[in-house]
Amino acid sequence: MKLISMETIQLGLTNLRLHKLRSLLTSLGIIFGVAAVICMLSISEGASADEMRLIELLGTQNIIINSVKPPQSGDTSQGNSRMTEYGITRDDVTIIENTIPHIKHIVPLKTVAYKVRHGEHQSAIQVVGITPEFFDVVNIAVDQGRALTATDMSEKSNVCVIGEDVRQKLFPYKDPIGENILAERFPTAVPFTVVGVLQPVLTAGAPARGVEKRNLNSEILIPFSTATTQFGETTRRTDGGSREYIKMQYSGLFVTADELDYVIPVSRMIHRALEHGHDKSDFEIKVPLASLKLAQKKKRNNQLTLGFIAGISLLVGGIGIMNIMLATVTERTREIGIRRALGAKQRDIRDQFLIETVVLSTGGGLVGVLLGILGASVVSQYADWETIVSAWSVAVSFGLSVLVGIFFGMYPAISAAKLDPIEALRRE
Repeated sequence: MKLISMETIQLGLTNLRLHKLRSLLTSLGIIFGVAAVICMLSISEGASADEMRLIELLGTQNIIINSVKPPQSGDTSQGNSRMTEYGITRDDVTIIENTIPHIKHIVPLKTVAYKVRHGEHQSAIQVVGITPEFFDVVNIAVDQGRALTATDMSEKSNVCVIGEDVRQKLFPYKDPIGENILAERFPTAVPFTVVGVLQPVLTAGAPARGVEKRNLNSEILIPFSTATTQFGETTRRTDGGSREYIKMQYSGLFVTADELDYVIPVSRMIHRALEHGHDKSDFEIKVPLASLKLAQKKKRNNQLTLGFIAGISLLVGGIGIMNIMLATVTERTREIGIRRALGAKQRDIRDQFLIETVVLSTGGGLVGVLLGILGASVVSQYADWETIVSAWSVAVSFGLSVLVGIFFGMYPAISAAKLDPIEALRRE
């Protein structure tokens, strides 16, 4: 296979330089097509990565079980007060422990208070009893002080670890370590000493993404044994002029499977076990792994859809190049006839026009890559939306621009090469 001569390459580049504006206009379709591919895929990649990161941080081997108030809860009312009983029980935990295999951890949660105060600062903040394993299971770390320990559990200590939002609300101007917080327990309040502050938790506060509604940044964590001893099974929640007494043994469970392959089967077995013991829908089960797989599938679908839409721009750009090059062939018919009369072969004519289209598409692709990266950066900065420009999206979009140039440039190049030299010289 004979290589393209340097003379042919120089002739192609010279013609492009002689018609700079036309060359630029011819490349615009490719430029905006490549920019659209990169920009749209970077937005999709950023949104998907954010969602999947939130899910992964919840723990892909975890199964989250929450107690939820059923539509028909069987409340007993007296005046402005009502008693509600629902949720996960100790019998449920015993059944899960004794009958379901492949479980590594079961971490109980118990919400015991909904209002706290420190000095003059009072806020609606949940106080939740947990076991020390909770920190590892939910992938959270302590930024200041220490986490809750097994000693705190055995001694039923009145200590707590607070989230970052709690620190900002109750201790805006001082170090919270060693300070006391009062958790409301009608008719008195229970004091807790702050021993730690959580790092900002990325898994929290994303209910719109369907991941998990709890916001650990806005919670106070205490030993589960202390929660059970100090607060019992009944907590009071005040809403306006009414009081609701909630009787609940567990507000939730985090169950960890011993292997990733067993997460879905274990979640199904748990659901069947709880259904058998509950005659009302007072629990919900969330599986981060299932959400992760769904998010990955959604990501692939979004990429295919956005890639197809943006690829249409490349197609339009390629058609634009073909149309301009066909017009150029008509315009330069006499030039082609002279070159053929002087000894140029069909291959030389074809290569010259093909070089011009490849240079236009390649140059347009490079400019499009730069504009796409710039566009993604602008979206990220001014729209407050995370964007990720992946190497594969740049490589694919640029490669497509080159292929489009070759594909749509081939027909004009072959048409030019097949012109009859005599007929070409007769053209005005």
